[in-house]
Amino acid sequence: MKTLADRYRTAFVTGASTGLGRAFADMLLAEGLEVWGTARDRSRLPAAPRFHAEALDLHAGEAAEQILVRAEQAAGGFDVVVNSAGYGAFGEFAGTEYAVWQRQLEAMLVNTARLAHTALRGMRARGRGALVNVSSMSVEFPLPFQSAYNMAKAGLSALSESLMTEVAGTAVIVIDLRPGDHRTDFDGSVLRTPPAFTAREARVWNAFAAMMLIGPPPAQAAAALRRALQRGRSGTVRTGRIVQTVLAPLLARLGSDAQRRYWRERYFDARP
Repeated sequence: MKTLADRYRTAFVTGASTGLGRAFADMLLAEGLEVWGTARDRSRLPAAPRFHAEALDLHAGEAAEQILVRAEQAAGGFDVVVNSAGYGAFGEFAGTEYAVWQRQLEAMLVNTARLAHTALRGMRARGRGALVNVSSMSVEFPLPFQSAYNMAKAGLSALSESLMTEVAGTAVIVIDLRPGDHRTDFDGSVLRTPPAFTAREARVWNAFAAMMLIGPPPAQAAAALRRALQRGRSGTVRTGRIVQTVLAPLLARLGSDAQRRYWRERYFDARP
């Protein structure tokens, strides 16, 4: 079987220090690509052959974009760009200062879209490339008490869907990668906004943390991305447990709005 290096040469991966981003970077390195990986703290990035560590904070929109531009110049252009960086914030929407949600939306939607814009411009100029926006199964099955995360990921999926139409007929592809729960440290990095949880919030948080523990390893998501890149076609890719990647989308298509809300409350133990 051919490796990705037969089609792609260079890659840029945000959020490459841990979790899914690290798995994506490791997979691309194993496939023979030259990889530029980012994290807010550069010291958390691995030291490996063909890996170039970059410090990038999504909260700094223009500065983050310039890091991508400089890395792209050093690489001679990126064949693959994976927008994987992000974080969760848990709390009641109205019970939390709006600045918390605004900051998350600016980083995970506005500034991620900014990186996508820059990456796509470079790919169009070279006439090839793969833009991968890592959204979430929360697009189809929103997470209770993580409203801004749901908004950011839904917006990112909508952006990807729009771009798939725009790049049709070219050698540029756009992949909307929607992971469900995987065994990462994501729940440990979630910003918990309430000073003390209500009983309902505590139930939902415990359910959320438990699901992360039983999810597949990040390597599963990396393998799904590898297959998508190997196919070389734009599209939506779901990865995770069957209940999230098959049953939840099926319910979203076939069930009523009331049914979807009922099962979401049951699934996350979010009933009042």
